[in-house]
Amino acid sequence: MNKNLRLLPLALLMAGTVLAQGTSKKSAPPNMWHLMDPTTSGYSGVSVDKAYDFLKSTGKKSNTVIVAVIDSGIDTTHEDLKPILWNNSKEIPGNGMDDDKNGYVDDVHGWNFIGGKDGRNVKEDSYEAARVYHSLKSKWEGKTATGLTGKELKEYNTYLRAKEKVVGDVDPLEAQQLAKMVPELMKSDKALRAELNKETYNGNDIKDVVLKNKDAQAMKDFLVRICKANENFEITNQQILEQMEAELRKVETVNQAPPTYRSDITKDNYNDFADRFYGNNDLMAETSLHGTHCAGIIAAVRNNGKGAVGVADNVRIMALRAVPDGDEHDKDIALAIRYAVDNGAKVISMSFGKDFSPEKQWVDDAFKYAASKAVLLVHAAGNDSKDLDKEYNFPNPVFEDGKRATNVITVGASGDMKNGGLTARFSNYGKNEVDVFAPGVGIYSTLPGGDKYGNLQGTSMACPLVSGVAALILQYYPTLSPEQVKMAIEKSTVAPKEMVNIPGTTTKVNLSDISRSGGIVNAEAAVKYASTLVGDRKMEAGKNMKKTKSKVSKTKKG
Repeated sequence: MNKNLRLLPLALLMAGTVLAQGTSKKSAPPNMWHLMDPTTSGYSGVSVDKAYDFLKSTGKKSNTVIVAVIDSGIDTTHEDLKPILWNNSKEIPGNGMDDDKNGYVDDVHGWNFIGGKDGRNVKEDSYEAARVYHSLKSKWEGKTATGLTGKELKEYNTYLRAKEKVVGDVDPLEAQQLAKMVPELMKSDKALRAELNKETYNGNDIKDVVLKNKDAQAMKDFLVRICKANENFEITNQQILEQMEAELRKVETVNQAPPTYRSDITKDNYNDFADRFYGNNDLMAETSLHGTHCAGIIAAVRNNGKGAVGVADNVRIMALRAVPDGDEHDKDIALAIRYAVDNGAKVISMSFGKDFSPEKQWVDDAFKYAASKAVLLVHAAGNDSKDLDKEYNFPNPVFEDGKRATNVITVGASGDMKNGGLTARFSNYGKNEVDVFAPGVGIYSTLPGGDKYGNLQGTSMACPLVSGVAALILQYYPTLSPEQVKMAIEKSTVAPKEMVNIPGTTTKVNLSDISRSGGIVNAEAAVKYASTLVGDRKMEAGKNMKKTKSKVSKTKKG
């Protein structure tokens, strides 16, 4: 689930209160602050230009790297993304045929795993906690753990955890208020759209506007409060309404099982992993905000004079739509990873996450398959201000059997000392489970609309930033294994001289207390470290391939 916006608790929203922001905001940083060099600019970016200066000095040739973005969709018409989209050379665009015989028709730039063959798409979906709770309720409600062992005990404990998440989080009074509040917001939004004469607007569009209609004024007040809480006035009315509707769906699942959106649209047998040839090639699907922004962070065309600049300059973005408004399904994620690997991606960027993973083994197997083909997985740590050493977050590199994937980087979000502090207050963290921190606050990148740009924040933005650095390393050092690329990024991080806040608190610690590397990613240092390594990609890939084979490679196409 994408959780980029920080919604205030319902009681505070209705009272019009804004939560305290901690460090005061002195001034807005430049649009591309996250790429700047700390020593020359004063902003806590990742020194991308210095990385290019070093790479130029080596005289090495750049090689094209395919980066898969598993997300909500990508605007394939965007001026800063269209030139760098991956093209499936074996597929003839628009002929309605599966030219490369891989089971996916017209998969020119990637594939949409949450779409139907009739062209419809899954937009909203339920939360995994609700799916788990209602699937296990009839079996375990009213039971105790007495006498349970092994898988049954694990399933019982999962049920209790899901029940607590679904039922325990919901205050009946607030649920009633939310049910009343969402329709009222939609009415107010309609009034404001009419007065502004535009369908989509953000905080900047309305904060200084004098309105005549009281309903329109109510929506203005609400959106401005959210923008202030997120320190981001680029947040739109559509984003707010989508998240509020998602919150309403969440409370509605307390007493009723969530709708099975996919059964009507994707029409696959979800319980059969071999049933994998579903979906369509609609990569935008009217839900491409999040994925478009992430893709631009990685590789928006550099030096073209347009709105944003990506990290890597010789990348092809493979678009894989698998993340709805709600929680992604394990099957879709596992198949998207396998698709990326089979079609040449060397880095997979994954800005999503959830609290439950009922089919985790499918995802574990996909992680292992990626490792067997020397593919690096970069994953966002999540935006709940929680310690991942103690809390659940999926997907993760710890397999069901207790072993650990070595080709995964988990990324927390950093900020800037001039603009709220070095750790983003929303970021998850963990001395053992979060590998690095990277800029994720007020990140400027591509937005849907062909030529639109704006700011979003979250570990969802930090993740593609690291994916871009990984791709930049592989452009010039293509023989490095995923483990070596990960090592280059982690070993070269810059440890802050100052102590930082544990996200969500005012408690000060060293960054090494809440992450494995103890530092913030630095592209210049990473490529310099990479230059000292002797690549073992072929050795690693060959060794791993003997151990792990794709379990779906022999499956017949449907």
